[in-house]
Amino acid sequence: HYRGRSRNCYSIAIRNVHRALVFATQGRKLKKEDMKILWDTRITAACEEHNFTYPLLQEGLSRCNVLLNRKSLADLAAWEPRTFEVHVLLCH
Repeated sequence: HYRGRSRNCYSIAIRNVHRALVFATQGRKLKKEDMKILWDTRITAACEEHNFTYPLLQEGLSRCNVLLNRKSLADLAAWEPRTFEVHVLLCH
C-alpha cells in the first residue's frame, strides 16, 4: 500500500518499512497497557457495586490465598457477577 516513490525507490521503501515496524512495536505495547486499564476499570466498577474498593479486594484475596490475576477478576466481574460477589464476600 505504498504510493509514489516509496513504491518504486528501494531506499525510501526500506525507510518506510522500518518506520512501520516501529509503529507496530509501539502498538503491541500500547495494547497491553489498554487491556490493563480496561481490566482495572471493570474490577473497580464491580467492586463499587458491592460497596468495596479494589485495593481492599486485592488485600483480602491475598489474605485468603486466592490467586487470581487482573484478567481473571475482570472476566469474573463482567461475565460472572455472582461468582465475583462471592469472592468479594469471602474476602470481606
